[in-house]
Amino acid sequence: MNDYYLLGRSGLRVSRLALGTMNFGTGGFHAAYGKTEAEAEPIFRRYLEAGGNFIDTADFYTAGESETILGRLIASAGVRDRLVLTSKFTNTTDPADPNASGNGRKHMIRSVEASLRRLGTDHLDLYLLHTWDRITPVEEVVRTFDDLVRAGKIRYAGLSDVPAWYAARAQSFAEAHALTPMINLQLPYSLVARDIEPEFVPMAQSLGLGLTAWSPIGGGLLTGKYRRGTDGLAGEGRFTKGGDHLPVGDRDWQVVEELERVAAELGRSMAQVAINWVATQPAVGSVIIGASSPEQLDGNLTALDFEIPPEARHRLDQAGAPPRGSVYSMFTPEYQSWVVSPGLGIGDKPAGYAPPTWNGAARPVG
Repeated sequence: MNDYYLLGRSGLRVSRLALGTMNFGTGGFHAAYGKTEAEAEPIFRRYLEAGGNFIDTADFYTAGESETILGRLIASAGVRDRLVLTSKFTNTTDPADPNASGNGRKHMIRSVEASLRRLGTDHLDLYLLHTWDRITPVEEVVRTFDDLVRAGKIRYAGLSDVPAWYAARAQSFAEAHALTPMINLQLPYSLVARDIEPEFVPMAQSLGLGLTAWSPIGGGLLTGKYRRGTDGLAGEGRFTKGGDHLPVGDRDWQVVEELERVAAELGRSMAQVAINWVATQPAVGSVIIGASSPEQLDGNLTALDFEIPPEARHRLDQAGAPPRGSVYSMFTPEYQSWVVSPGLGIGDKPAGYAPPTWNGAARPVG
């Protein structure tokens, strides 16, 4: 897995497959499927052995245990300098304190300092706003990111799970005021969750944001372990054991069935094909993969060792193609060539296009 992409319009090189550590630890919201430090260590070490360098966590994961465990594992392995260590903030760390959540300056600064203590490091390579809080002005967030970079507490800034207009506003404000730009946008993306395609993908390509995709296997639906049941999902997984809920419709099952056929033709697992499809989509810089065991991680790590043939990709694309909103139907190459510029042969920007940087050197996005 010694294959790295520049993340967004930056010089930061990251593995095309990032290790998600939401299940490192047994506390808090994710306790039901969490792993002890002893169980997490072989997963972490296997990722390192495969050449991976991109680690994703958050202060909210397993009530802070994920960061604490990661800090000890990184120190034990002596690999802090080679890693691109990423954490996120937004969610509450103290329900009794109104300023212990959200995206305001007070919480941002307190959160990054707490994450640094748990991780046992003096800086984060990438720090992300975890979720739009619907309250904090974007200007406050961007200026605080810039302050944290200048203070040496973070190296790069980014966003996760925000509206496209919010990300565009943040990036434009940073550019207009010569502040730290956003280089990363973390979003859910899979064959059964393609809502980001009309707005987020072209926005990321245009504004220099590298996408990192989470849940590339659709919460496990795209692994084949779930089947249609008479009263919902059937199979062995956390969504059939109570607690979490995974809504599945007819279109989702069409995707699962087509994915199963393509995987059989390629001699690969359904999960590998699903991850490969996401990783090779426009603007995607890295895909976040998790694992409950080293063996499961091994399977995911080989997801980029093959190519999906064009005909098979087309079938997957068609099976999961989301309905196109009325306004977006006007932005397709077909419509543009028919109405906007008939006969002129004007097409879309190529995948990976990015405007020139300040010194005139073109840089790939993703």
